[in-house]
Amino acid sequence: MSGEDLISEDYVKISERRELLKRAYSISQLFEIGRWLKIPYFERFTCCWEIDEDEASVEISSRISDETLKQIFQKYEPRRWAVFKGKYYTLINGSFSLRGSWDIIKERLRKFKAIYGSDGISFLRAIIEAGGVIDSYAIKEKARLPQAYEMLSELEDLGIIFASYIGEKYREWKIFEETLPLVRAEISGGREHQTEPRARDVNLIEKKIDLLAEERRLIERMDLELNSYLSDLIENRLEETVKFGKNFSILKLSNYLQGLFGPILYFDSLLSLTQQYGLANAEVINPIGKVVKRTGWSLALFGDPGTGKSFATRDIIFGKVSMGLPAHGIPGRNRYCGGMTPARFIRIGQAYSGRTFNFIVPEFNDFFRYKGMVEPLKIAIEQGEIRYETQREAIGPYRFTSFFVVNYNVSVRERGYNVTIQDPNFRAIEDRMLCRLHRLTKRRFMEIAESQMRILLGKLDVGGMAQAIRDHLTLVYAIETQHPLVKNEFPYKSVMITEEAYRLIAKARETILAEIKDDTLMFSARLEDKALSFMCSAALMEYFSAKEDFIPVGVDPIKYAIRIYVEEASIRSQEKFDPEEVLRKISI
Repeated sequence: MSGEDLISEDYVKISERRELLKRAYSISQLFEIGRWLKIPYFERFTCCWEIDEDEASVEISSRISDETLKQIFQKYEPRRWAVFKGKYYTLINGSFSLRGSWDIIKERLRKFKAIYGSDGISFLRAIIEAGGVIDSYAIKEKARLPQAYEMLSELEDLGIIFASYIGEKYREWKIFEETLPLVRAEISGGREHQTEPRARDVNLIEKKIDLLAEERRLIERMDLELNSYLSDLIENRLEETVKFGKNFSILKLSNYLQGLFGPILYFDSLLSLTQQYGLANAEVINPIGKVVKRTGWSLALFGDPGTGKSFATRDIIFGKVSMGLPAHGIPGRNRYCGGMTPARFIRIGQAYSGRTFNFIVPEFNDFFRYKGMVEPLKIAIEQGEIRYETQREAIGPYRFTSFFVVNYNVSVRERGYNVTIQDPNFRAIEDRMLCRLHRLTKRRFMEIAESQMRILLGKLDVGGMAQAIRDHLTLVYAIETQHPLVKNEFPYKSVMITEEAYRLIAKARETILAEIKDDTLMFSARLEDKALSFMCSAALMEYFSAKEDFIPVGVDPIKYAIRIYVEEASIRSQEKFDPEEVLRKISI
C-alpha cells in the first residue's frame, strides 16, 4: 500500500469515527469525552452547548487511535438505538466493534440481487437517486414494480435500510449513510470505492478552517449570483418583466399556485413566496406619511411530518430538478441551514450584520437540543444585538439583520398542538414568527398524493410563469433595496397601510375576542403585527401597477392577511373558536 493510500485510509477512518461519535453520543457526552481525553479544544468552553458538534467530533476523531475509541465506548454508554455499519467500525444494540460491516452488507446485497434480479437493482437505484431515502408515498409510486413492498421488507430485514421515521400516516426509510458508497458500487457493478471525507472535514482535521472567513466567501458568491441573474434579466427580459408586473398581484400568484398544487397545499407556497417579497424590508408608512414598520418577517411551518413543509420552504424557493420544479426565490439571498448547529449559527451570523438574507432552517427542532438557545434566537428573530462570550472567544456584539424560514414538528392533536421542544420558553420564539400549522387531514393527504402523481407523470406544468414570477420578484427586490444596477432606472416606493387595513384588523380583533370566552389569551399583539407585515409584503407585488409614488395596500393583500390572522389566532387558542365563522362575520 502506497503512502498516498495510507493517508487516504487515515482520512476515511477519521471521517467514520466522526460520524460514529455524532450518532452514538449527544453533544453533552461529546463534551464530557473531550474533557476526559484532555483535548485543548474542550478546555475553552464552560458548557456543552457552546461547542460546535462538527468541530467537537473532528477534534476527538482526529486525535485518537482505534484503541482509544474502544476505551471511549467502554467508559461512555452510547445511545441504545444508534446503529453504525461502516467499513472500519460497527455499532449495533450498544455493542461496539473495531470490525467493519461492509463484507456482511456486500454479501446481503448480492443475496438481494440474486432473489429480485433487475427489479431489485431498479428499486435500489431509485432509493440511491433520492439520496438514500424512500418514504411511504414513493413506495406507492414504485408499487408497479413487482414485489415492491416485499423488496422493502427484505431490505429492512437484511439491515440495508432502516425506518428513520414511523408515524401514523407517514413512514420513511433510509440506507445507512456510511454504507451508501458500497450500495452505489454494488448496483452499478462498479469498483468498490472508499468514502472520501468531505473537503470541509479535511480542513477541520488540518486546523485550516476559519468559519467566519468561509461564510464571507459564501456571501460573496451569493452576491455574485444575484448580480449575474439581475444583469441577465435587465439585458434580456426587462421590458416583459415590467409588463408582467403591471398585471401581477397576490391574487394572480394564488391562482398560479392553486393550479399547480391544489386548494390546500398552495397556501404554504403562497406564504413562502410572499415572505420573499418582504425580504426587501421596504419602509411601511401610515396615511400621514410616517414610517411605522418594514416589510420583512420570519415564517414558521410546523406540524405533522410528510405534510409538505420542506417543499414549501425549500423546494419552491431553490427549485427541485428531479420533479421539474424551477426555482422561484430570490437568487443569492436564501441561506440554506440544513445540518447547521446553533453554535455555528451564532458564530457565522456576524458575517451577515447589516445585510438582509433569509435563513432557511429545515429542522428547527434540532436547534433546541442545546440548552440556552431560546434567548439568542429570540434576539436574532427580533434583529437585536447578539453578544456571546466563552473562555475561548468573544462573539459580537453584532446586530443580526436577516430573517428566518423554519420547519419543525409538533404533536398535533384533534384540537391544537403540543410543542415537542422541551424548552418552556420556546413560545417566545413562536410568538415572533408568522406560524402555520400542518395537520395531515384526508384532504391534505389527497392533495399530496395527487401532486406527486402529477409530478411522476410529468404533468407539473409551470409554463413560463415560474421564470416570470422569479424575474418580477428579483426586480422588485432590487428596486426596493436600491441595487446599483437599477437604482437610477426605477424609483423607490414605500408601502402605505390604508385606513381600510386598520379598520379590518380592528374588526377581526373584536370578533376574535368576542368568540374566545376565556379571559386569558394564548397569543399576543405581535400576531397583528405579523399580519400587517404579510399584507405589506403582498402589496409589493403591485409595485408596477401602483400609480402613486407609494404602494397602497390593496383589498386582496388585506383579505389574505386577515385570514392568516384569524386562523393563527384560532390555532394559538387551541382552536376554541371556528375561524370560518369569524371570517364570515367580518365578510372575508
